[in-house]
Amino acid sequence: MRRLAIIPARAGSKGLKNKNIKVLSGVPLLGYTIKAALDSNIFDTVMLSTDSEEYAQIAREMGAEVPFLRSKETSKDTSTSWDVVREVLCQYRSKGCGFDRITLLQPTSPLRDAGDIIGAHRLFEDKDADAVIGVCEAEHTPLWSNIIGSDLSMECFARTDDGVTHRQDLPVYYRINGAIYIVREKVLDNINKIYTEKCYAYIMQQSHSIDIDSELDFIIAEAIMNARASL
Repeated sequence: MRRLAIIPARAGSKGLKNKNIKVLSGVPLLGYTIKAALDSNIFDTVMLSTDSEEYAQIAREMGAEVPFLRSKETSKDTSTSWDVVREVLCQYRSKGCGFDRITLLQPTSPLRDAGDIIGAHRLFEDKDADAVIGVCEAEHTPLWSNIIGSDLSMECFARTDDGVTHRQDLPVYYRINGAIYIVREKVLDNINKIYTEKCYAYIMQQSHSIDIDSELDFIIAEAIMNARASL
């Protein structure tokens, strides 16, 4: 079974300019994901999908392959990561190279490490899965969240019908953290129906699940990295 890691890194970004190559603790952001993928020794190929030659050169220097640049069609704001994955696979097939298992690794998850990738693939094999998706425990229970009207009234805001008011008595909720997606090639034909009985959650630590989208996220990630380095 041939395994491919795809790291999607479109140039620019609306929220935080060029966040995928923004330097975090001395390393361009996408470098952490490349290193984790290579250190896992899981993949036959680790590649970066980008529309930028600047990004491509940085990735190559860090050990990833960038055999082609992303097309205009998959570089739009409306393009999804799965559109990118399908394009990558099509390009490789045109060169006579196919893959059975694809892992999507977002570069905005710099604290996900090789151990997380190895663990997720082990779960994939143990379960004979069609898909494995990284999750972590939600920081706050959704049971204490609600919408607020324009009048700011909190009438009916709290959900007290279940009689649970203490945090320790609440059920544990999990959220998709965006760090790891593993799928069989056949699943990509109908990716909107990925969440089936053959799709499994790989539970990760919250500290490995930071998804960088803002300057504050960068500050938090750097603080965690510095804390790890001091141990």
